[in-house]
Amino acid sequence: MRTEQPSDTGPKSAHFSFLRRLFGGHIHVNIQDDLFPIKSEIFGIERLEAHARSLAAAQAVVPAKHNRRGQPLKRRLAENAALLAAANETVTKASQRGRLLPPAAQWLADNYALIDMQIRETSLDLPSGYYTRLPKLANGPFIGLPRVFGITWAFVAHTDSYLQPDFLRRFLLAYQTVTPLTMGELWAVPITLRIVLIENLRRIVSAIIDSHASQQAADLLADQLASARKSNAATLSGILSQIDPRIITPAFTAQLAHRSRGIDPVLVWLEQRLADKKTNIEKGIQEYLQTQGALRALLEIHG
Repeated sequence: MRTEQPSDTGPKSAHFSFLRRLFGGHIHVNIQDDLFPIKSEIFGIERLEAHARSLAAAQAVVPAKHNRRGQPLKRRLAENAALLAAANETVTKASQRGRLLPPAAQWLADNYALIDMQIRETSLDLPSGYYTRLPKLANGPFIGLPRVFGITWAFVAHTDSYLQPDFLRRFLLAYQTVTPLTMGELWAVPITLRIVLIENLRRIVSAIIDSHASQQAADLLADQLASARKSNAATLSGILSQIDPRIITPAFTAQLAHRSRGIDPVLVWLEQRLADKKTNIEKGIQEYLQTQGALRALLEIHG
């Protein structure tokens, strides 16, 4: 896997992502096409150094006179700030309604004030004049963005966001055995790392919100079915026949199975729909729990 590209790790949501609903699908930089956490194969230090050298050989920069103006990373940072604020509001409202939050969502509620402060500080540390002078990539998925952005993205992806200063130092030194970096790029590494980590946090939180939406859909269906059971089984079957199978995500499965314990017709229907996807209720619940655990672990690293 070429990790200068956005990672394709993670489950796809069956419905439109929270990001696209929030911003109407407008794309400022091509990283917005990718919604998965920044995560790839974890490298030890020797493989990290080797990857840095191969990355340096592969990356080309545009001539300084053709450097793009504008601030796509600053715009992206503002978009991420808006999404994280909206996600925090969603989680807060759910908590106020008495809904039991998964650990990953609770982490966001507990840490949002610190996250917001970090985003504000990062934005202030990204002056437009300085950004304009950074060498920009001439190839690859980050074309037009600073070379240092592609470098830090690869480092974050292959360390699972676990930033060890010595690993970073050796990664940058290995890169420069092939292609030297400017003093400005080296100065920009800490800021750019924060930008990439905030980008990753947005992706993780987006997955949390999508999971929350799936659970809400399962709750809505469970409430409808509870009302239908008071009338007759035909009504129950009619409701289930109208459900779009695409909404049956692991989070939906776990929540509906929890709400439908002891209600055989619903569990039989859910098992049948999952069988169509070559899975079952038990596997769906396991996948949901594993995903929540992975998201929580990533959030703790960011914290």
